[in-house]
Amino acid sequence: MALEITDANFEQEVLKSSQPVLLDFWATWCGPCRAIAPSIEELAKEYEGRAVVGKMDVDANDQTPASYGIRNIPTVLFFKNGQMVEKLVGAAPKSTFEEKLKALL
Repeated sequence: MALEITDANFEQEVLKSSQPVLLDFWATWCGPCRAIAPSIEELAKEYEGRAVVGKMDVDANDQTPASYGIRNIPTVLFFKNGQMVEKLVGAAPKSTFEEKLKALL
């Protein structure tokens, strides 16, 4: 299951992670977010132990989305060694997210 990332645990779980991180910014009312949710959950299972796959609810957390300029959702950010290295805005097929994640391993 994807890790729930919040403003409170963002630094520890994402920026200080020793593994690459895929972070999905979403909201319950967002149709495209719900459309990609199964793909994000599958990646969380498939990459367990090799990468962190997390989700951040933009309605419950406002600091982190604002600091990364999240204006549209879904937005998926990829981090490596505490740095954002890739940004995908909008729904995309699972293969697109997986390709970006694999490149960071």
